[in-house]
Amino acid sequence: MTAQLTQIWRFPIKSHGREALTETQLAAGQTLPWDRNWAVAHEHSDADGSRWVRYNNFSIGTKAPLLAAITARLDEEQGIVTLSHPDRPDLTFNPDTEGERLIDWTQGFVPPNRAQPARVIRGQTQGFTDGDFPSITIGNLSSHRAVEQRVGQPLSIHRWRGNLWIDGGAPWEEFDWMDREVQIGEAVLHVRERTTRCLATHNNPDTGARDHDVLGTLDHWGHRDFTVRAEVIRPGRIAIGDDVRCL
Repeated sequence: MTAQLTQIWRFPIKSHGREALTETQLAAGQTLPWDRNWAVAHEHSDADGSRWVRYNNFSIGTKAPLLAAITARLDEEQGIVTLSHPDRPDLTFNPDTEGERLIDWTQGFVPPNRAQPARVIRGQTQGFTDGDFPSITIGNLSSHRAVEQRVGQPLSIHRWRGNLWIDGGAPWEEFDWMDREVQIGEAVLHVRERTTRCLATHNNPDTGARDHDVLGTLDHWGHRDFTVRAEVIRPGRIAIGDDVRCL
């Protein structure tokens, strides 16, 4: 495989905005820095951030498609996040002390028949990734293009909410990496599992509207998986343009 890292994305608040990076430093056994550092617990959840819990404790795109159109900017030094959405003025706030401002800002995004957002919590042990270990998701642009071709029109990669995007490999090659190591820049990651997909992939990341039956499209290949989850086993810097190779 000859491939390169082409995009890096983090999601400071789970399901509430994405942010592009050009480089970052990966630490062993940790998520992408600041990825899913916070999450919005709903009214029926007792999550408090003291331990990792499943995604169904939170307000997420599967239940609230409009959340998909949020973008984010994080000031790491101040711990301040700015969120943008086509239907809202920008919100700049501190998730640790001003969570109620986010709850107010997202009013109407979560359908009334769904559990409503209640509070913003910070992960005290790890980020709120979907896997039960501190995972980083790796997406293959060749696989994404295969899905686009099947759908018959371009799709945003943000439907998949992946952290690292590579280009240059064959479609679905990433599924052959299970239990193998992949080097990206200075870092080495151990690929642990495929990512099973949900209705959030139907959400248009520009508008928050549901449009394409992406899950039905994946059925063509006999699965509903896209991207893989990996664990950092050797720390190091990664940057756009770095070579990617399976060890």
